[in-house]
Amino acid sequence: MAIDDHLLIVKSIAWATEADTQAFAATLAAKLQGSTARSNVLIELHGDLGSGKTTFARHLLTALGVAGRIKSPTYAVVEPYTVEEAPGGPLNIWHFDFYRFNDPDEWEEAGFRDIFASPGLKLVEWPEKAGEHLPPPDLDIALELQNGDVRAVTLTARTDAGRALLP
Repeated sequence: MAIDDHLLIVKSIAWATEADTQAFAATLAAKLQGSTARSNVLIELHGDLGSGKTTFARHLLTALGVAGRIKSPTYAVVEPYTVEEAPGGPLNIWHFDFYRFNDPDEWEEAGFRDIFASPGLKLVEWPEKAGEHLPPPDLDIALELQNGDVRAVTLTARTDAGRALLP
């Protein structure tokens, strides 16, 4: 059951160091691995260039058990992963980066509808570039670079699944 817009759950935190980012990613990964809804979760990452979206995504994927090099999907648009030894069985993950989209219809033209309809974690950087094509996210993570390397992080749960992922 989805949470109505007026019942959104919003939390604000700060990441002062990359270790803070990594610790939050590990906490979120543990919640995802323990969730019955983990097989179909959409997390959107918002923020300007350099705000830490890809760094966070790499830490999350590593914490979920993705082995080897984790590439930024900036040029490929999507990088797929499967964690075979995940708790609860294999976990499919798709890491998207729509930064290079010039038109939201590129999402449809790329054939992403089938991926978003299939089970697995979808992690999306620059979701606004896909316009209205994306399904509603379970969790929005907005990053804003503050003084120094501190990131102000706003977590917005938009569904019950997203709410279960909040710290």
